[in-house]
Amino acid sequence: MVQSTAQTPEAYLAELTEDRRAVMEQLRAAVLDNLPAGFEEVMSYGMLGYVVPHSLYPDGYHCDPKLPLPFMNLAAQKHFYGVYHMGIYADPDLMAWFQAEYRDRVPTKLDMGKSCLRLKTPKKLPYDLIGELAAKMTPQDWIERYEAGIRR
Repeated sequence: MVQSTAQTPEAYLAELTEDRRAVMEQLRAAVLDNLPAGFEEVMSYGMLGYVVPHSLYPDGYHCDPKLPLPFMNLAAQKHFYGVYHMGIYADPDLMAWFQAEYRDRVPTKLDMGKSCLRLKTPKKLPYDLIGELAAKMTPQDWIERYEAGIRR
């Protein structure tokens, strides 16, 4: 699955094969169990999305202000499980923390783009580390970093 047309997180999960659904449910639980209050779970860009809702940030996403401010996404891609975390791209200290923790905890090499973690081996997914990453930034922290980035 690359991009889903599902309208709810539950519908998205229901589209997946049983083995991929089990992995995504664990990733989702790791995020939901640790995500600071104020973020909202939605479908975003065909993936499970975690956003700052308009009620907290009325300006919305600068590329399309009708959309809430995106923060984090999870997806079962064709060849990997994707964790997209905008804060890790915007905060060099958070990036350094994550890279060091990944090296210390996970036996596989980190496969990462600017904000995308490509996790390919289901038995070696660092669910606890993804949960800790989700917990590291509050909606207000993200708004401040986001606004500082778009003002550059």
